[in-house]
Amino acid sequence: MVKLTETILRDAHQSQAATRMRLDEMLPMASKLDEVGYYSIECWGGATFDSCLRFLNEDPWDRLRQLKKAMPKTKLQMLLRGQNILGYKHYADDVVDEFVKKSIENGIDVIRIFDALNDKRNMAQAMKSCKKYGAVCEATISYTTSPVHTNEYFIKLAKELEDMGADNICIKDMAGILLPYVAYDLVKGMKAVLKPETLIHVHTHQTAGTGNQTYLKCIEAGADIIDTALSALGNGTSQPATEPMVAILQNTPYDTGIDLKTVSDLSNMFVPIADRLKKDGWLTDKSLKTDVNALIYQVPGGMLSNLVGQLKKLGAMDKYEQVLAEVPNVRKDLGYPPLVTPTSQIVGTQAVFNIVSGERYKMVSAETKGLLRGEYGQLPAEPNPEIVKKILGDEERITCRPADRLQPELDKYREEIKEYIEQDEDVLSYALFPQVALNYFKYRQANKYHVDSEVGDVAKGIQVV
Repeated sequence: MVKLTETILRDAHQSQAATRMRLDEMLPMASKLDEVGYYSIECWGGATFDSCLRFLNEDPWDRLRQLKKAMPKTKLQMLLRGQNILGYKHYADDVVDEFVKKSIENGIDVIRIFDALNDKRNMAQAMKSCKKYGAVCEATISYTTSPVHTNEYFIKLAKELEDMGADNICIKDMAGILLPYVAYDLVKGMKAVLKPETLIHVHTHQTAGTGNQTYLKCIEAGADIIDTALSALGNGTSQPATEPMVAILQNTPYDTGIDLKTVSDLSNMFVPIADRLKKDGWLTDKSLKTDVNALIYQVPGGMLSNLVGQLKKLGAMDKYEQVLAEVPNVRKDLGYPPLVTPTSQIVGTQAVFNIVSGERYKMVSAETKGLLRGEYGQLPAEPNPEIVKKILGDEERITCRPADRLQPELDKYREEIKEYIEQDEDVLSYALFPQVALNYFKYRQANKYHVDSEVGDVAKGIQVV
């Protein structure tokens, strides 16, 4: 039997519609999702936290609590960027520990923990905290291909993560480039070295049109869980659709045990939400099309959107193909980082700079410099020494775990926003997104005052008898 993780409440709308699904759209569907029989429902983490605060005027912690209340039977899952948590820099261990603790307290049951560079040191604290507070620890390899990223490399990494305490191992194929027969060998190899009780969870995107086939070969090789998205927001840059995978596996040894009509009816209920996202301009035809560029350039769908946005702002859309072709060159120069947040943005932006400026590395972002310095962790391969010299000069590179250079931060953050704190979790929201969280706290305060005033006005007209 193969288990399914449903992604429609997180990665599906993050990948297709810039994470713009609202809580009021999710809650009416939640009880029905809870009855399907999924292994887990991914509904938090990734970009949802930022999006709630920045664009939707929602408290992400309240979203999680309400979803947990509405889906008590099914494990709720989140995506966590290791030492980056859900932000774009490394945080001190006390912040990571507190964030994991509060995530579990508020309703998370499974934490998928990854690092953009596959640097185990950047996953260790989050994994340790996950185990300490009692959630399922799903340690993750960020899949990519390069001269150093072989199946043997990933199999060894999977075993090392298991030894660190992982309950599940996730193969995270964020760009949709893991091809079926390679996937079969990879899962087979992992099964041969992992304990029988360690589950293998496979995640891919349908961007290049190969996701279903990849899942099928992974399942034949022994994968235990796959990620799918109900077809209203499935396929394209999202995960392979749930309903076809349920149908494909029906009446086989891999049967999911999920009723096809149930998920088909449920998907239809999400269609009005997809229509709203399309009407508001978030869901476009581009995110639903098969794009073979993912296989050629290894560029995830979200990264493609970022590149298009950057080039439009610069009035340089005519250089789109040149930028795409430059991405693999930059990646090679920088030591073959996998293209996942935040390294996908770093590599993509540098490729734009190299092409638009007319000279490679004439313009260099602070993040590119930081990546080469070791601020994000150990690069998979040694970067191009000429590029290192050009960008860093004689500057010393960091060789320790980046977070070892950080002092505890939680008390400092708490002191900085003491006038806005309404719950312990507010300190963590501020730690991750200081300005965005402050704006939200001010909005919340103003809104609360408005509501309290209205209640007070009504109360004045009530006589006590």
